[in-house]
Amino acid sequence: MTGDLVNGAAAKVAAPSLKPKRHLLSPVQREKFNGLLFLVPAVIYFIVFYGYPIINNIEMSLEQYTAKSFVTGEAPFIGFQNFNRLIASPDFITVICNTVLFVVGSLFFQFTIGLAIAVFFQQKFPLSGFLRSLILVPWLAPIIVSGAVWVRLFDMDYGIINYIIRSLGLTSQHVAWLTDPHLALISVLIANIWIGIPFNMVILYGGLQEIPVTLYEAAAIDGAGPVDKFRYITWPLLRPVSIVVLLLGCVGTIKVFDVIMSITRGGPANMSQILNTWAYSLSYNQLDFGLGAAASDILMLVVIILSVLYLFYTSRQEYKEMGR
Repeated sequence: MTGDLVNGAAAKVAAPSLKPKRHLLSPVQREKFNGLLFLVPAVIYFIVFYGYPIINNIEMSLEQYTAKSFVTGEAPFIGFQNFNRLIASPDFITVICNTVLFVVGSLFFQFTIGLAIAVFFQQKFPLSGFLRSLILVPWLAPIIVSGAVWVRLFDMDYGIINYIIRSLGLTSQHVAWLTDPHLALISVLIANIWIGIPFNMVILYGGLQEIPVTLYEAAAIDGAGPVDKFRYITWPLLRPVSIVVLLLGCVGTIKVFDVIMSITRGGPANMSQILNTWAYSLSYNQLDFGLGAAASDILMLVVIILSVLYLFYTSRQEYKEMGR
């Protein structure tokens, strides 16, 4: 019996402890900590590729930063003098008006034509899917390629646009689309509208697909025509999607760069410059980096305001949907 007691005591001593290990963090805290670890790469990426360039650009806009500053490293602090010089520039009003006309014109025609095409493709007919895919080509093609195509189309001597105009008897002269100060902005506007129509069509077509068909059937029974269906059914139910499309289109259009640079390069005489291309021209053509940074700051402020409006609207829509 004494041996059994000794063996039992030895077994208790040799048996491992069955008490659960105590963790420093609770399960909820561990889950939050793991989530923060996943955020680290995104935060680093944002700081390196967004935060630092933005801060550096703001700092440069407050300094007299020229090509000489790259060699000497000296850039005297001058406060808001770059912004004063920018506003006093004779090209400032022209550039601002060009930017407004370019953005408003692009949004209006891209949205209107895109909505008309989306409503048209809502009908079922043979090869509708194939035709929709063809409309996406301008959106999928590289901007440089699209710009090169439009340069050929607008060519004063051999462009097909001038050929069609002369064939219709509208004019007997060669129209200088890309070198005429009054037509250069219209030329890049037409090209940008052509590029942006597919984006509007795709988003609006998706919104149209969410509208129940039974509403149109009920309206048809009540004697509603196509105009009444669009006015009282399509447009009210498509309005939230339309606002999102317009906000995203405004943000994308106001910072357009490659379309203009590949067609007119902002010329002639800055008549097709918008704020984005003008900032580039001030920095890399005139080598006044402080003045170009000031123009970029104005553009960045406008884009931030539009982005905040977009986020505010989308968050409000999500809140309404959750409250239903």
